[in-house]
Amino acid sequence: MKKTFSILLMTVAITAHAQKATIKKQFKNLEPQVSLLLKEAPAAAQNGRNFPRTLENGKLKNVVSRDWTSGFFPGILWLMYEGSGDKKWLAPAKEYTEMMRKEQFNKGTHDLGFMMFCSFGNGYRLTGDTAYRNVLVQAARSLVSRFNQTTGVIRSWDHHQDLWKFPVIIDNMMNLELLFEATKYTGDSSFYKIAVRHADVTLKNHFRADNSSYHVIDYDPETGQVRKKMTHQGYADESAWARGQAWGLYGYTLCYRYTKDKKYLEQAEKIAAYILNHPRKTTDLVPYWDYDAPGDDQPRDASAASVTSSALFELAELSGKSAYRAQAKLILENLGKFYRSAAGSNSGFILAHSTGHLPAKSEIDVPLIYADYYYLEALLRSRR
Repeated sequence: MKKTFSILLMTVAITAHAQKATIKKQFKNLEPQVSLLLKEAPAAAQNGRNFPRTLENGKLKNVVSRDWTSGFFPGILWLMYEGSGDKKWLAPAKEYTEMMRKEQFNKGTHDLGFMMFCSFGNGYRLTGDTAYRNVLVQAARSLVSRFNQTTGVIRSWDHHQDLWKFPVIIDNMMNLELLFEATKYTGDSSFYKIAVRHADVTLKNHFRADNSSYHVIDYDPETGQVRKKMTHQGYADESAWARGQAWGLYGYTLCYRYTKDKKYLEQAEKIAAYILNHPRKTTDLVPYWDYDAPGDDQPRDASAASVTSSALFELAELSGKSAYRAQAKLILENLGKFYRSAAGSNSGFILAHSTGHLPAKSEIDVPLIYADYYYLEALLRSRR
């Protein structure tokens, strides 16, 4: 019996080592492409636009630090350091992270989780630098300033006040990780409680009977009642915007990781079932930009697929269900086979064929920085 157990342990250790080596090789293969983006980003940096976001008319488009996508590039540099084990990525990761520092005080956005946790969060996780942790705590304080006790949720946008009073988008589930971590850092449970309240109210109001999600829920800040259920980036108010479904899957999976509340696990599995069993599921599992947009010539969204893959890897781990891992792996492989930019192209973006905001005729069939971030995260999660 002891001999059999020892053989089993040895087999597991050898398999894990081989898998880690394979992932490291994959990251090494990605280095020339990411290095190209690192080289081209400074040339596009004008008027504080330091952070690559996409291609516009074939040219690299950078954004300022207050843009919701700003934290993904420093996050990519941290993930390249983690995945390759090469210290050459440390200096640029720290440099681009430092450019984000002032956003810890930004109370005008709900996207501080994306912005600060992808940059400073990865930095703290990989270096243990307590100065990074302090920034994250301040960012969490800024984020909770947007919480409304009456509605029970964190306000998403301040724009388009002619359309809504207190809009909350499904994307906001992704920013709760910053609050959960802030409680871990400080022992202050108020961050945790706000994250849970937001998740609970979103669970109540954002989802339809088939477990698809609305994009935007507008609340009355005086009464807490729902005023509208609508879309902003999807095909129609009642349609299922693909990346929104991915945000929900990822968000409720991470909520279960922190709380161990089974209702979050159940919701994540319901969303996964919606995505994986949808009648318009594509053969390569990279979805159309909206599941309900008519026709088979609709643009795909590689960013939705990369977020879904990363979420499914974690859902497999937390639920103990290997079927999720198999689907996550298949999505990841298909992204690598069919959606990778050709070497030396697309200014160094890893993935092509994402869709940002089709109704606004913006970022259609282009690389997007967050598609690359979650692709790398999925690669790292695949080795667990």
